[in-house]
Amino acid sequence: MSVANTGEVSVQVVAETPFDAGERRAWAGRAAAYAAGFGRLCAYTVPRLLDAAGVTEGGRVLDAGTGTGTAAAAACARGARVTAVDAEPDMVRSAAAAAPAAAVHLATLPQLPFADGRFDAVVGNFVLNHVGRPRAALAELRRVTRPGGRIALTVWAAPPAPGQALLGRAVQAAGVPRPPDIPALAPEEDFPRTEQGLAELLRTAGGLTEVTCSAVSWEHRTTPEEWWHGPASGVATIGRVVTSQGPAATERIRRHFLELATEFTASDGQLVLPHTALLASGRVAA
Repeated sequence: MSVANTGEVSVQVVAETPFDAGERRAWAGRAAAYAAGFGRLCAYTVPRLLDAAGVTEGGRVLDAGTGTGTAAAAACARGARVTAVDAEPDMVRSAAAAAPAAAVHLATLPQLPFADGRFDAVVGNFVLNHVGRPRAALAELRRVTRPGGRIALTVWAAPPAPGQALLGRAVQAAGVPRPPDIPALAPEEDFPRTEQGLAELLRTAGGLTEVTCSAVSWEHRTTPEEWWHGPASGVATIGRVVTSQGPAATERIRRHFLELATEFTASDGQLVLPHTALLASGRVAA
């Protein structure tokens, strides 16, 4: 790791990990497909995330890993002065359209092109699920947060809730393995996806005080067609697995998905999928 000085901004220069490279491939050009399915799921935690970070009118807010801009748009609606970043150009374009009042940039954790202490609050809705160096990413988020400012983050809980596990169960039932070109997070970079594990990460890697972490559980309502569209379009890691062995294997997974989905199907035909995320926040020491 080295540090490049660009005026008042100190930017960490960090080599991309195999996990990061895999994430770039998984999300490239898939903003619309994400927004139509998984994006609605991930939007559920946004109001609580902004509350935990203390996002209010006039505050300088960074939305890290903005995706299609849901949290950025919600922060703008509160009257905050919002900057948003994402590592994928298609997501940046979508976020700029969704949150026209925000300044949206292409940037990749743990290398943000901002001065130390620039923001009053930083939020990251599931961003830590998509970085190869979570501790370095959290340290960078702390760097750009002013003393006394707050950071709030969500991650998916592990083990996953039943609704979150549905697609993975269909892949397993179809006998489709995870392709070797989809790297997992390095074991030394991982952390327990529990309330205690995420809170400890904020205290140690982030150096934050007043840390709290709690589980957020909800039932996501969708249709079988909508829930299948994302992975069938190659969205996220699950989508890369679903599409990895060609149309015949994808169709085999789809049949298992529809069969397994019956246990979550309500009387109106919609799926009711239980999900659980972890929401943690803390304050940068003054």
